[in-house]
Amino acid sequence: MVKSKKSIPYGRQSISQADVDAVIAVLNSDYLTQGPTVAAFERAVADRVGAAHAIASNSATSSLHLACLALGVGPGDVVWTTPITFVASANCARYCGASVDFVDIDPLSYNLSVDRLREKLEQAEKHGQLPKAVVVVHLAGHPADMSAIRSLSRQYGFYVIEDASHAIGGSYRSTKIGSCAYSDITIFSFHPVKVITSGEGGMALTNDERLARKIARLNSHGITRQADEMQHSSHGPWYYEQLELGYNYRMTDIHAALGLSQLSRLEEFVSRRHLLARRYDEALKDLPLVLPWRHEQDYSGFHLYVVRLRDDLKKNHRAIFEALRERGVLVNLHYIPVYRQPDYEPLEFNAANFPQAETYYASAMSIPLYPDLSEDEQNEVVLALREVLG
Repeated sequence: MVKSKKSIPYGRQSISQADVDAVIAVLNSDYLTQGPTVAAFERAVADRVGAAHAIASNSATSSLHLACLALGVGPGDVVWTTPITFVASANCARYCGASVDFVDIDPLSYNLSVDRLREKLEQAEKHGQLPKAVVVVHLAGHPADMSAIRSLSRQYGFYVIEDASHAIGGSYRSTKIGSCAYSDITIFSFHPVKVITSGEGGMALTNDERLARKIARLNSHGITRQADEMQHSSHGPWYYEQLELGYNYRMTDIHAALGLSQLSRLEEFVSRRHLLARRYDEALKDLPLVLPWRHEQDYSGFHLYVVRLRDDLKKNHRAIFEALRERGVLVNLHYIPVYRQPDYEPLEFNAANFPQAETYYASAMSIPLYPDLSEDEQNEVVLALREVLG
């Protein structure tokens, strides 16, 4: 039996001495929060992906919430998303008092299916129940078909939020993910297992100045110090106004320093992920697995390498999962369909309406993929899979 000398996680951060030095520099500065490093990080990310505006927050979940609020999502509205995502992609609408519905996934990309979206929109229009917004998730870093989705958004009048938590460093056709070329707002995540990390953190990007200002205010208590936004005359240089009920979702300069340092290695990280993915493609091609599909015109951020057990494999999904973990290969599953969560059960979703999501959930596993994964460790993962799958 293959047994790793140490456990191999499905993902982990890569921290350099330069990252450590950047954080220490902020710790020794005058500003631990609300200082210049956050603004520098925001500008650097916006410039890297070609967006006009970027607003950093303490998590991608917070950024998703702010995006919904900025677009006016509220009670009486419905937001659609994919069921194969982390719960935050759906919860963001519920935070605003809106309801949530799901669109089944594409059987190749595992992203939201454009065909199912089109069918659902046609039916929703007949009943006057069109969505206020659709949250499109780039699962594993592979971009969804944004051109088709944007075309449908213009036809049916809904906003598009890209949940690109997995996808910084990737591109859709000739545009960088995050440019908002096909969406109103794009969200990045900087959690430690993501492509780059700020420890915890998220960012909302948009090309709409009005939305950017709204997100920035809501990110910090609904407060403005901008003279052109104020409703009353200034009382003095200390003056600010709370224009609406906002939140304290700000990113600290400490986190931003780590994120800014990590950003300098973004291409290196993504390139390494692609190299490892190609090694998996070659090493696993003769096993009873469905390997990740990618569109030839797109470039994935490759946050995850998701394999699926083939239908002809006569072994139990859970048994294989547990056998790999016993061997120190800490596979994971991204994700449980959101409608299966106990908190969603009272909303009475019918799993039969999402056959592709159900098929995916019954067969998917995320195997280790991260920049510091060595080729020897990757070989251990492959050997464990061969042993467990027979």
